Amino acid sequence: MPYTTKQRRAILQCLEDRASDALTPGEVAEELRRAGSPVGLATVYRQLEQLESAGLLHRIQTGEGALYQYCPHPSAPHGCFLLRCERCGRVSHLDCGHLQTLCDHLAVEHHFRVDPRQTVLTGLCQSCAGKEAPHGAS
Repeated sequence: MPYTTKQRRAILQCLEDRASDALTPGEVAEELRRAGSPVGLATVYRQLEQLESAGLLHRIQTGEGALYQYCPHPSAPHGCFLLRCERCGRVSHLDCGHLQTLCDHLAVEHHFRVDPRQTVLTGLCQSCAGKEAPHGAS
């Protein structure tokens, strides 16, 4: 990302400040407006795409559209996967070398290359899993 605009820096800072949240482009625009740095929605969309292409953000596709989240490991050698809780919706980043073994296996044995930046594993976070009744319990 050789050229950085004031809007791009503001959008990236907004997402970095809310790193534990995945935001819609509209929510990013609203956050910037509240912070006194209004940016047009078209500019937000364009900058989010560029920041994602640069590896600084994750785009999470949902049934309602895309969410964007700051990536704390943009240069992880094996990629940065996302974990999404099915119950509370929280999205966490996972920088774990063990997943590279799985990716290598899929490439060699199944001729399929995984894109870690686009991979979202779903399940239950530790907090929500602790609230779940054991199987067979009422």
